[in-house]
Amino acid sequence: MSGQTVVVDPVTRIEGHLRIEVKTDDAGAITHAASAGTMVRGLEIILQGRDPRDAWAFAQRICGVCTLVHGIASVRAVENALNYPIPPNAQLIRNLMIGAQYIHDHVMHFYHLHALDWVDVVSALKADPKATSDLAQSLSSYPKSSPGHFADVQKRVKTLVDSGQLGIFANAYWGHPAYKLPPEANLMAVAHYLDALAWQRDVVKLHAIFGGKNPHPNFLVGGAPSAISIDPEHPGQGKGPRYRGGVGATALNVVGLQQIQEVISSMRDFVQQVYVPDTIAIASFYKDWFQRGEGIGNFLTYGDFPAQGYDDPASYLAPAGAILDRDLSRIHPVDLDDPEQIQEFISHSWYRYSGGKDKGLHPYVGETRLDYTGPQPPYEHLDSSKAYSWLKSPRWRGKAMEVGPLARVLMMYASGHEPTRALVGGVLKQLDLPTEALFSTMGRTAARTLESAILADQMQVWYDNLVGNIRNGDLRTHNEKLWDPATWPAEARGVGHMEAPRGGLAHWIVIKDGKIDNYQAVVPSTWNAGPRDAEGQPGPYEAALMDRHQLHDPHQPLEILRTIHSFDPCLACAVHTMGPDGQEMSTVKVL
Repeated sequence: MSGQTVVVDPVTRIEGHLRIEVKTDDAGAITHAASAGTMVRGLEIILQGRDPRDAWAFAQRICGVCTLVHGIASVRAVENALNYPIPPNAQLIRNLMIGAQYIHDHVMHFYHLHALDWVDVVSALKADPKATSDLAQSLSSYPKSSPGHFADVQKRVKTLVDSGQLGIFANAYWGHPAYKLPPEANLMAVAHYLDALAWQRDVVKLHAIFGGKNPHPNFLVGGAPSAISIDPEHPGQGKGPRYRGGVGATALNVVGLQQIQEVISSMRDFVQQVYVPDTIAIASFYKDWFQRGEGIGNFLTYGDFPAQGYDDPASYLAPAGAILDRDLSRIHPVDLDDPEQIQEFISHSWYRYSGGKDKGLHPYVGETRLDYTGPQPPYEHLDSSKAYSWLKSPRWRGKAMEVGPLARVLMMYASGHEPTRALVGGVLKQLDLPTEALFSTMGRTAARTLESAILADQMQVWYDNLVGNIRNGDLRTHNEKLWDPATWPAEARGVGHMEAPRGGLAHWIVIKDGKIDNYQAVVPSTWNAGPRDAEGQPGPYEAALMDRHQLHDPHQPLEILRTIHSFDPCLACAVHTMGPDGQEMSTVKVL
């Protein structure tokens, strides 16, 4: 195979639109990679001039998948700017909502967006259901592991294949020689793919109970929108005018708390009995993927899940910090207010800054000024020596940084979090791998699973603490301080940060005369998928693809998909649709 340019556009099984271009040498090894977001984001412009207390409802629409996390980051930004603390119950409710988002998101990503990079669905037709049952039962006590269950799944897959319409399993590279799982492991994974579809319908109830609906649950600055009721005459219903004559239809009651406990138990069971065993089983057949796909070697976390309060970073379950050059012996402090630490560059992006293309801007003074200078479609290739993406290039102290589950697991591991160290050490020992194996494509995928196990256990702790507060008579979920914009300072600024499932997320806000003067969101997929900067440093996607990747077949670039999907891309968070002149690009008719 001679050297050539390979284009994957769009990258499928992600949220949003992403174009990947790579160049290979004569042996098929990737020597150059370019990551391009192909839509433009405009939410910052929309938010200017609005009431900051309403910002979350707009910012939440940045994405249809990451709805909760943008709402949380937005209300935290306003609370930080106006020094508005929230009660302990509100913090516990937010932790539970974020934790549920993680576990739901990670399971969905593994089975429905990423597993098909490792699992050959068509191969499952060759499996022996009895042998598949034996395999599954050797891995865990998951009840749906009988020969009959796997035989039924196999029949469903065969019906799809025979019809020629694979539906959800269409458009993949079935039969590619890079698939290594035996038929029985493939059938087991396909069955769990379908089980996860049913499971996820129930676990999203937690967001609906606390936030009124899902997706786009409700939030409010100053706490959580979940009033707590303990009226003995109407179990779980409140009294007074706020409950419309004593009927607390939207209050968190004993029934709601029981449902939340059921959701947490369901999450823990599925993670422990299905997700973790499947990840280890699949990883054992792809141990070579623990040796490629790292790229940058720098990792960044903002920190999240406070035990005491958002303003007490020392109590965070996931600590904030930066790890440079794989050095787990030193965690560098991170300050999101410091203009020397966080900057966004646009040297290779379709934006312009008033100070020039090569100058980095801290988000407090960030600019969203569109400047499309790229080729008009249809075009064959991007020119990565010029602007080639609608994503900016965030940097920490001038360095490209990877964010996400791997960064968080490494940070917890390096900070001495014992449950993380025990879980990571146990899995590495089971797979006979060194700690350095985490710095890889498969390490990134495994970290997402291990993080889910840690959070599933921690959710029970947060729930127990919430129930304990209620039993002790603390029902506060919102700071009752009166909100009078006349008392606000003439100018205020703040940053709301959190660890979204895909990585560090922060919203920076500047408030002047009671209105939003500037708003900038730097999202995980901007950190990971952003283009080169003025110094020519590639972003994490680009660097990972240039790290020991060799394509077997340029027409079936499975290797590219494996590494890009390991980051769980969400380009909808990083970009939004608009034409170069602001015109509507497309319409969707709802039938």
